[in-house]
Amino acid sequence: MAGNSLNVAVVGATGVVGREMLKILEERSFEAHSFRALASPRSAGSRVPFQGDELEVETLTEDVFQELDLALFSAGGDISKEFAPLAAQAGCVVVDNSSVWRMDPQVPLVVPEVNAEDLSWHRNIIANPNCSTIQMVVVLNPLHQAAKIKRVVVSTYQAVSGSGQKAVDELESQVRALFNMQEVECNAYPYQIAFNCLPHIGSFLDNDYTQEEMKMVNETRKILGEETIGISATTVRVPVFYGHSEAVNLEMASHVSAKEARGILSEAPGVVVWDNPAEKIYPMALEATGQDATYVGRIRQDTSLENGLDMWIVADNIRKGAALNTVQIAEELVRQRLVRP
Repeated sequence: MAGNSLNVAVVGATGVVGREMLKILEERSFEAHSFRALASPRSAGSRVPFQGDELEVETLTEDVFQELDLALFSAGGDISKEFAPLAAQAGCVVVDNSSVWRMDPQVPLVVPEVNAEDLSWHRNIIANPNCSTIQMVVVLNPLHQAAKIKRVVVSTYQAVSGSGQKAVDELESQVRALFNMQEVECNAYPYQIAFNCLPHIGSFLDNDYTQEEMKMVNETRKILGEETIGISATTVRVPVFYGHSEAVNLEMASHVSAKEARGILSEAPGVVVWDNPAEKIYPMALEATGQDATYVGRIRQDTSLENGLDMWIVADNIRKGAALNTVQIAEELVRQRLVRP
C-alpha cells in the first residue's frame, strides 16, 4: 500500500482493540514511515508486539500529534473527546473507535464496504461505528441498494469482549466459580453473565431503550444515508467470549426472494454466505472468531410479511466490529489520498 511516508500511531495500544489494531496493521502490510504505540502514563514504558519485534509504549500527550499524520484511537470516549480535536488541529487525521463523534454531522461515520465515499468530506476526524452496527450494515447495504429497506427489526447476541478485558475475565472467573460451587462476583455487569443472558447493554434511556439499541438505530440511518428507515433493536449480552450474532428481520419496499438475497449477498464485499439448512450450515460466533468477514445465513422469507426477509448475521466484534474496520478506513484514506504526510 502506498503511504510509506506516513507517521502512524495507535492510541490505546495496550488495550484489547489497540493490540488487535497493531496486529491487523502488520497482517495487512500497512506501509508507513513509522509506527508508534501511545497510551496512558501508567502504561508508558511497557512493550507491545509488532512486526516481529516490539514497540515501546509512549505517554499520550498533546504535543505528539505534531509528529503524526494518522492516529487510530481506541482509548475510550473521554480520551477521544479531549485529544481528537487537538490531533485534528495539528493536521493529524484521527480514526476514532469511541461513540463521541459518531453522530456529529461534521464527522463521517464509515464502514468502507458501505460508504467509503463519505471520507471525502472529513475534517481530520472519522468515526468508527458501533460493533453491532458495522456487521449489520455490511449485509443490509447490498440488499438496500437492490430493493430498498423499509424497516429493520434486530435482536443481538453480543459477546462479553465488547465490554473489554475485564468482562472477559469476569465470565471466565464466574464459570470457574460455579463449577467449584463458589459464589460468583459481578463487577463488569449488574448480574451474573455466566450461563445467563442480559437484555441490557449500555444505560437505559427515557424511551426505555438502551444506549446500544439507539446506537444501532441512529448509526444505521447515518451510514446508509436513509433517515426514513424504521429500525427497532433489542441488544442482549450473552456468555460468549468473542463474536456478535444478530437475528435480523427486514421489510423490503419490493419483493426479494430468499434465493435472490443469497445471490446479492454472495457478491457483496466483506460478506460470506453460509446458508444450507439441509446440511446444518449456518454461521456461528465460534467460527467467525478471528476472521475478517461478516457471515450471513438462515436467509428465508418472513411468513408473516409479504416483502419480508429473515437472516442471521455473525462477525468477530473485535476485528470487523472495531480494529479491522478502523484499519480499513485508514487504507481507504491512503487510497483516496485523503491523508498526507
